[in-house]
Amino acid sequence: MKHSMTSTVTLNNKTTMPWFGLGTFLSPVGETTQNAVRWALEAGYRHIDTARIYDNEQDVGQAIIESGVSRGNIFVTTKVWNDDQGYETTLKAFDESLKRLKMDYVDLYLVHWPVPGLRNETWKALIKLQDLGKAKAIGVSNFMIKHLEELLSKTDVVPAVNQIEISPFIQRKPLVEYCKKCGIVVESYSTLSRGKRTSDERLTAIGHKYDKTAAQVMLRWALQSEIVIIPKSVHKERIIENANIFDFEISAADMTAINAMDENCSIMPPAWEPETSDQWK
Repeated sequence: MKHSMTSTVTLNNKTTMPWFGLGTFLSPVGETTQNAVRWALEAGYRHIDTARIYDNEQDVGQAIIESGVSRGNIFVTTKVWNDDQGYETTLKAFDESLKRLKMDYVDLYLVHWPVPGLRNETWKALIKLQDLGKAKAIGVSNFMIKHLEELLSKTDVVPAVNQIEISPFIQRKPLVEYCKKCGIVVESYSTLSRGKRTSDERLTAIGHKYDKTAAQVMLRWALQSEIVIIPKSVHKERIIENANIFDFEISAADMTAINAMDENCSIMPPAWEPETSDQWK
C-alpha cells in the first residue's frame, strides 16, 4: 500500500482522514505543545490528535491558527472524557472543547473510554453533533469487541474510527479484524510503545535493511497493516524522523516476522486495560 504524509482513508461516512498524524497525549501545556504542533505542520503533517483530558486543546488550536495552514486542510480530533459522558454533559463538553480549540467544528470526535452506564447515551450525543455538522465524523476509543457489539446492538450509526493501543507487541488481531468487518477504521496510539521497545534487537535488525530506525519500522508496519497512526513527540528532530517513513516498504517476509512479535503486552496499567479491567465492563 503506497502512502504519503497526506494520504487519506475514506471513513464510513465518506469523510477522509489522513493515515498519518501527530498525537499530543502527555504533551505539556503551553509552548511545548504549541511548538510540537507548529513543527509538525511545517513538516507536512495535516492530522492532529488531542483530547479534553490532555489539557492542551487550547495550545493545539492556537498553534493551528498561527501556522498559516488553512483550517480546512487540517484534520483535528478531540475526545470526550469519562467525567463528561452522558447525553447533555457530552454536548456541553464538546462546545467547551470547541471554544478551547477556537474552531467551529472538529473533523473527528471520539468517546475516549467505554464508561459503563454512560457510553451509549454519550454515543447518542455524538450522533447529534454529527447531524449538526459540528463533528464531521464520530468514533470511539479503547472499545473492545464486547463494547462494539453492545453499541451496535443499540444504534444504526457505526463508529467511523476506533482508536486503540496497537504496536508490534500488542496487535489485537481479532479486534482489528472485527473493526474492518464492520467498516470501522482502526487508529493506533502508542504505536511506539512510548519508546519502551524501540531498542528491540529484532526491529533494529529489520531497520538496518532499510536504513531506518526501529521506531520507523514500527510505524511503517502499522501503516502497511492499514492502521492509522498518530505518533507523539515534542522534539522537532523526532517529529521529522517519525514522518520519514514513506520512502520504503517493509517486505512481506519482514512483515510476517513483525506479526510474530505479538505478546498481547499492553503498556497500560492493568486497571485501565480495556480488554481485561473490570472498570470497562
